Amino acid sequence: MTFDTTRELFLQAQPFLLAFGIRLAIAVAIFVVGRWLARLAKRLVKKVMTKAQIEPTLTVFASNILFYVIMAFVLLAALGEVGIETTSLIAALGAAGLAVGLALQGSLTNFAAGIIIIIAQPFRVSDWVEAAGHSGYIMEIELLTTTLRTVDNRTVVIPNGILTDGSLVNYSTLGQLRLDLVVGVDYSTDIDRVKGILLDVLNADSRVMSSPAPAVGLLEMADSSLNFAVRPWVLPTDYLPLSMSLQEAIKKRLDAEDISIPFPQRDIHLISANPAESRLTTITNVS
Repeated sequence: MTFDTTRELFLQAQPFLLAFGIRLAIAVAIFVVGRWLARLAKRLVKKVMTKAQIEPTLTVFASNILFYVIMAFVLLAALGEVGIETTSLIAALGAAGLAVGLALQGSLTNFAAGIIIIIAQPFRVSDWVEAAGHSGYIMEIELLTTTLRTVDNRTVVIPNGILTDGSLVNYSTLGQLRLDLVVGVDYSTDIDRVKGILLDVLNADSRVMSSPAPAVGLLEMADSSLNFAVRPWVLPTDYLPLSMSLQEAIKKRLDAEDISIPFPQRDIHLISANPAESRLTTITNVS
């Protein structure tokens, strides 16, 4: 190929190269400006959501999703500017997305449940909940799983789909819980005296809330004892330790007041043909 031929080809291609160069420059400009706008939008959304005290996990997720959505449109616009057909590319990406969605169906279910949990906020980090057969404190809420720490210091990771499909009990939502205890005393014990003693024990513990006031009353006249309901209101963090310490304090106080706590027993009358040999036998029911 001679120099003249090369020069002629270059002159013929010059308009095309010039037009392509301009379109390429515009595409680069679209990409650069679009990325800058996407980052700006991401920062603005994160700032607004943080100021509104929205859950940090949702804030990060929403800002990232917005960034990638804007970048997808920017990339398509840049590719279209240089003459690349984007219709077939979008169709291919859609087919690939469908295949990935079918393969990750379970994960997508957990992902959707995570979004619901973050938006609806049935619980928050540090809440004491009971769900999926486990009871513990929320340590971390992620898009696919939620992590609990049980009272015996075990870590339980629960898929979010299970949390949204079943019932969930949140002990921390209202900020106070009623502790229900049952105390049995002998039938010969004065009812008003027992109530006064039990209220004294409750009022002596600073962890028992004064409002609502603790309640003590005769719950039932059982087979072997008078059963009193002891119902103080406590903070969720004091529920378990107070349950144990109150029972210990009540037992010690009843012992000091010489009030017996009966145990189930049965009286069996053995009747003999000889009346002199008949006797009464008391058998303790330990079942």
